[in-house]
Amino acid sequence: MELELKEAARPEDVLAFTDAVLGGESNLNANLANIAALLNQYLPRINWVGFYLSEKASGDWVLGPFAGKPACTRIAREHGVVGTAMARAETLVVDNVLEFPAHIACDADSRSELVIPIISQGQPVGCLDVDSPDFARFGAEDVHLLEAVVAKLAKAWSNFHWY
Repeated sequence: MELELKEAARPEDVLAFTDAVLGGESNLNANLANIAALLNQYLPRINWVGFYLSEKASGDWVLGPFAGKPACTRIAREHGVVGTAMARAETLVVDNVLEFPAHIACDADSRSELVIPIISQGQPVGCLDVDSPDFARFGAEDVHLLEAVVAKLAKAWSNFHWY
């Protein structure tokens, strides 16, 4: 499998790459790291992309694989954009994070954010989080593509192992 998208990659290329990654590996960390790298390479005008994972013992969302500046390691349940999206169990697009109540500014350059929960067997197990330095960066096409990537992750989630 080629681990690099061509410059003129299309959404279907991103989905094919996601299928190839998930079809050939059962390690959760490896899969999430490759998908974060893929999305970082594919999505223009972003400054951070990665995953937060559910920590059962605390109920917090804990930083997983990502691409970008160092990030907040732990987000309390129902705090910030991540916690709000996870509490609602639905995609959340914030066009201006400066106006979002209780926004957690992990990267002071971020202006918009998209969070998509990963739901496996009826439970939120993590989320995909994407930040941009541009206001209102994320449109319907981005949401559609990234929800499709997350759906692939959710479907395969029970087959993943953490070693």
